[in-house]
Amino acid sequence: MPNATQFIADLARSVGFLSRLPVPDRFFSGHDGTVSRAVQAFPVAGLVIAVVPALVLFLLSRSHDPLLPAIVALGLQSLLTGALHEDGLADAADGLGGGRDREHSLSIMKDSRVGSYGVIVLILSFGLRASALSALAQYDPALASLALLAAAAISRAFMVAHWRSLPPVREGGVAANAGQPEEKARNIALGIGVASALLLLIPVAGLPRGALSLVFAGLVAFGFTRYVGERLGGHTGDTIGATQQLSEIAMLIALALLL
Repeated sequence: MPNATQFIADLARSVGFLSRLPVPDRFFSGHDGTVSRAVQAFPVAGLVIAVVPALVLFLLSRSHDPLLPAIVALGLQSLLTGALHEDGLADAADGLGGGRDREHSLSIMKDSRVGSYGVIVLILSFGLRASALSALAQYDPALASLALLAAAAISRAFMVAHWRSLPPVREGGVAANAGQPEEKARNIALGIGVASALLLLIPVAGLPRGALSLVFAGLVAFGFTRYVGERLGGHTGDTIGATQQLSEIAMLIALALLL
């Protein structure tokens, strides 16, 4: 395991990489810009990013119809990340949905414009997550808030697993320049993600429901990784972001259906 000083530095770099939250310059001074080791802190960075949206969701759900707080929380979370993962999901959907072959898919994903597949998948992403959080909040506002935190942690662990499992498709892409995650860092990220999610969920959802939601999210992430590997032969920054979104959606849906 990394020492505390090293992990704090990795956490700061992870927050800076995954969000628009301000991070002191000293954590980047003399750093080469790679996150090969820093990815071990991605799940904790996810918790940092999601803590304010989760608090807003909890407070508003106690006195309002839960659908509105869920949408507000998701909107706030997107603002904090600069819609980084949503952008990846939309681009991946356009490329994988509309591409005739590997090269055509990659050229579509590189285009900054959003197509029909991207628009539809973004609507589904926000709609499904908002509906799931609303159902959880109606049952227990604390469950919805802790589920949002748990999903933020585990989905970013699955990002690292997807990133590590596949080679970069583009040598000059953002993901390639950030460096391939180290195997040890991947294992630590998965361990932290699973432990964090279970610790958050067990008190409010119980072990069986919490564990089943993690398994479902993991299966979705694994299935998407296999599909991307067969279709593109490797990962891109867009498929990494899409992995986060898909696993977050899957976990929240599973928890809502298991109520």
